[in-house]
Amino acid sequence: MTLRYLIDESMPPLWRQLLLQQEPSLTVYRIGDPGQPATGTLDPEILIWCEQWDLILVTNNRTTMPGQLADHITVGRHVPGIFTLPPNYRLRDIIDNLILVAGAALPDEFKDQIRILPIQ
Repeated sequence: MTLRYLIDESMPPLWRQLLLQQEPSLTVYRIGDPGQPATGTLDPEILIWCEQWDLILVTNNRTTMPGQLADHITVGRHVPGIFTLPPNYRLRDIIDNLILVAGAALPDEFKDQIRILPIQ
């Protein structure tokens, strides 16, 4: 299974470019890109978007996202997963991990979970 990613608007646009340079077969979108949620879209709407389009959200929002996900699940909704970044990370390690995880993940492996990258 290959995971599909939605990169949060707070992440540099370079992330999408680096992921696709390293692994062109990945599906990677970014909030604010054409056809994706607009910049400034609220978290609950982003979670619905991820659910509808089967996208794992990659974000550095470690503060409010757990509560947003809990609310999302409480009303019977689901997400393929949310990956957050640790406070201190090396970009190269995170990019490599996203590529590895995309190719190795089992169906629904991260469903309704928030996981901190890198995933071991």
